[in-house]
Amino acid sequence: MIGYLARRLGGAALVLFGLSAIVYALFYLAPQDPAVLTCGKGCTPERLADVRAAMGLDEPPLTQYAHFLQGLVAGRDYPAGPDVRHCPAPCLGYSFETDQPVTALLADRLPVSASLAIGAEVLSLTVGIGAGLLSGLRRWHILDKLVNGLVLAGFAVPVFLVGILLLLLFCVYLQWLPFPTYVPFTTDPLAWAQNLLLPWTALAVIQAATYARLTRAGVQETLAEDHVRTARAYGFTERRIVWRRALRGALVPLVTITAIDLAAIMSSAVLTETMFGLPGVGQLLVGAVNQIDLPVVVGVTLLTGCLVVAGNAVADLLHAAIDPRVQLR
Repeated sequence: MIGYLARRLGGAALVLFGLSAIVYALFYLAPQDPAVLTCGKGCTPERLADVRAAMGLDEPPLTQYAHFLQGLVAGRDYPAGPDVRHCPAPCLGYSFETDQPVTALLADRLPVSASLAIGAEVLSLTVGIGAGLLSGLRRWHILDKLVNGLVLAGFAVPVFLVGILLLLLFCVYLQWLPFPTYVPFTTDPLAWAQNLLLPWTALAVIQAATYARLTRAGVQETLAEDHVRTARAYGFTERRIVWRRALRGALVPLVTITAIDLAAIMSSAVLTETMFGLPGVGQLLVGAVNQIDLPVVVGVTLLTGCLVVAGNAVADLLHAAIDPRVQLR
């Protein structure tokens, strides 16, 4: 196990190193000069030279990338006029737009995206597994056909349309819920859940459809296996067979995909956060792209890569923990 974890961490470090090189080359070594974007229109040549020196763009590309990696690992010093300001590790630079550390901006927005992703994942797992289990146990029954129809609808309906319908129905016509605003969980847990209920629902529709289809297929496949027929011949109750054999077999692929989905949702809920006005990482990315704020775009991209790599590693560990046929080597 220790050897596997060491190899996994080494592989993840290599992936992140490659990702950082690609991202840095795409955003900082592109033909468009970041110093011109920062300095803006009407910038004098003297001021442009000062900005390039402050950003370290007057150095060779490899030296710039080495300083970028140094900032991630050990922090970095930036010239600020006659003074020097230190950016502690992991340093992703300063925002062109707000002049704040990118790491601080991400840390400020991350709780919103984490709240959105975790709640949506819990909701989609609950609905998806429940619907898939009912459908798998009632094959060709009207309930099975109904669940299949809803699953297809879940795949077909885009997130923005679900979000608009939910806002119109529950916030405008029925007025059962307020327009979503983010309330920290530590401030008021009930208001936190109440304001995030509609974004969770909009984001969970496609995931719930995916989990329902996987659960249905897994339950039906497991119930057709020989060990289930043997259990029935020994007189095991149907409830025991379903809970201990059919559902357990169906949950194996779900556990692995859930860890990856959670990381993907957390880093890609751009549309949902923008639609519901939630100040998360996705909304931060949209604003940075509109303002061509390269350090923030690079920071969000690297954060996304870290989350996906971590999600894959957790998925492998969980798969090995629940399936005795899998060995970590």
